[in-house]
Amino acid sequence: MKNYKNILALLFITLFAFSCTTDEDKFYSLDYIQAPSNVDAVFDITQDNTGLVTIVPNAEGATRFNIDFGDGTDSGEITGQSSVTHTYTEGVYSVVIAATGITDLTTEATKELNVTFKAPEDLVVTITKNAANPKIVSISATATYATIIDIYFGDVEDEEATHILPGETATNTYAEPGDYIVKVIAKSAGAATTEYTETLTIDAASDPINLPIDFESYLVNYAFGDFGGLSSSVIDNPDATGVNTSSRVAQAVKASGAETWAGTALTLENPIDFSTKTLFKVKVWSPKSGAVVKLKFENLTDGSIASEVDATTTVANAWEELEFNFSSIDVANEYQKVVLFFDFGNVGDGSTYYFDGVKQVTPPTEVSPLAGTWVMAPVADAFSVGPVEGEYWWWGNSVDDVTLRACYFDDTYTFGTDGSFSNDLGGESWIEGWQGGNDACGTPVAPHDGTAMATYAYDEAAGTLTIDGKGAYLGLAKVYNGGELLSPDDAVSSITYKATLSDDNSALTLVIEVDGGWWRFQLVKSSDVVVSPLAGTWQMAPEADALGVGPSLGDLSYWSNSVDDVTTRACFFDDTYVFGNDGSFSNVLGDDTWVEAWQGGSDACGTPVAPHDGTAAATFTYDAVAGTVTLDGKGAYLGIPKAYNGGELKDPANAPESITYDIELSEGNTVMILDIEVLGAWWRYKLVKN
Repeated sequence: MKNYKNILALLFITLFAFSCTTDEDKFYSLDYIQAPSNVDAVFDITQDNTGLVTIVPNAEGATRFNIDFGDGTDSGEITGQSSVTHTYTEGVYSVVIAATGITDLTTEATKELNVTFKAPEDLVVTITKNAANPKIVSISATATYATIIDIYFGDVEDEEATHILPGETATNTYAEPGDYIVKVIAKSAGAATTEYTETLTIDAASDPINLPIDFESYLVNYAFGDFGGLSSSVIDNPDATGVNTSSRVAQAVKASGAETWAGTALTLENPIDFSTKTLFKVKVWSPKSGAVVKLKFENLTDGSIASEVDATTTVANAWEELEFNFSSIDVANEYQKVVLFFDFGNVGDGSTYYFDGVKQVTPPTEVSPLAGTWVMAPVADAFSVGPVEGEYWWWGNSVDDVTLRACYFDDTYTFGTDGSFSNDLGGESWIEGWQGGNDACGTPVAPHDGTAMATYAYDEAAGTLTIDGKGAYLGLAKVYNGGELLSPDDAVSSITYKATLSDDNSALTLVIEVDGGWWRFQLVKSSDVVVSPLAGTWQMAPEADALGVGPSLGDLSYWSNSVDDVTTRACFFDDTYVFGNDGSFSNVLGDDTWVEAWQGGSDACGTPVAPHDGTAAATFTYDAVAGTVTLDGKGAYLGIPKAYNGGELKDPANAPESITYDIELSEGNTVMILDIEVLGAWWRYKLVKN
């Protein structure tokens, strides 16, 4: 071992001596290795506005790097020729690259990095006006690289932007017509933006006024001609209950001190045709009962040519429908102005009145052979089209279509005894492509959805049937005189069909010419017409003492509802009682009604309880001589479900199969008083016709 150590020592001395004597090889000494030089870096910035930057450092003589990103963070040690990524916000940064060699000598270099995000590109802005109300405008936008969209509708001073994400939609309702500068700004993650501006014109309503007048259209120019201290305008319905649940109505404020004859006038597009329809109905909301409402018609240019009829309100703070009979009007004259006076004969006291639903109907003196409910005949070629009248071979429905299009074949067309007309489509009908559908069953599309307030006129001598009311139709919604609709917005206000009734008035054939062709529709009456003054929809009168009970007929001393109950029990007061032209009867309760303890409820609004839930298949029999109305069908009732002949129910399961009420009709068959004797007491109900 000792000899081995001596040998190693000798070798070391020899090598050391050799190295000291060779000057040319001093290069290999670490003392002579210099710090890295030519320090640099390559920046690669992604073009997606994420701020992601790849940094590739390089230098001569470097074995590792450290990068100060210039934003307060660094990379840590990077060995060899590796790269590093870092995410920046937009800005200018001084990036320091520190290169270190094998001897730990370090050289630094500083490079400027400018991170600038791209502005959004390919900005696409879509501005859409609402078809029903052009004052409602929707704006959406998309753009490449956009992260947020700012929208300025231009109708508010110092407007704050409405922020949406790309592809979303913002909606605004303009209060007044005019020109507005719409500005849309697409923003990315950086400062650069892309902007779009457009001058948007909101047109004033310009369509003319036609009967019936319902104030629902935002396109009609309801230009009120107020006089004598009355001020009129169209507003949202402040009391959408009872006989008028429409969205918009006319408001008339009779200012304090206003003239006794203060009123307002509306000018129609055309003179009124009084040849067959001389009865007018107007829905009125008055703060007082006993107020005289005068309806007057005037010539367009000569105010002395006029005719007027008065009606008197019977309820306060509730809607009712008043009737005005103009059967004695001079039809040789033309009348184009509709004039209304409220609380006529009294000086104004600041009261506010509302009116709506001004319609012209045929007086119910003669029952039209059309009166009743009709459906499309469930046969092949019930509706068909061809090149000329009498030839309908271009297309016609098949027998299979009766099943395939069941949602269409169950649509009903109802002709009222008062000249009213309605489409009842239920929850769905056949919706075609021009309506936004896909030629399949779907939700009915306005205005062809059954909401039209329409009337009809049947001229048996001329063989014509005219339907008046935008959105009302027979057969197919798209067909009108001279063409076929391409959009629901283009619906016409009147359609005339050639009409032929069968000898027994049970089948109706209609033909109508379109552009280059003729359509034929074949309808059948769904049931025999029952001419009854009860036919229609009724509700509990929205007033105190509409229902009550007492020890004798007409005595409500035990209990009766208060005015507050009309609101507290709104789920009850909006229930309807429907008497069909075919003798059918139904309770329509909606999702809730007043449910009492005997039904398992808590004397509060709740889900209707069977069998008193409107599902009863019921009929009615009205005996005008005896003054009674009888409902047949377990669960059918009038007023409240617990009262039956001779007692009050304790259990829904014990509901009787039939109930008979004493009945008295008044005010043109629009008010119904019902009485029923229970064990030792009498209930009374007051209903009004919608």
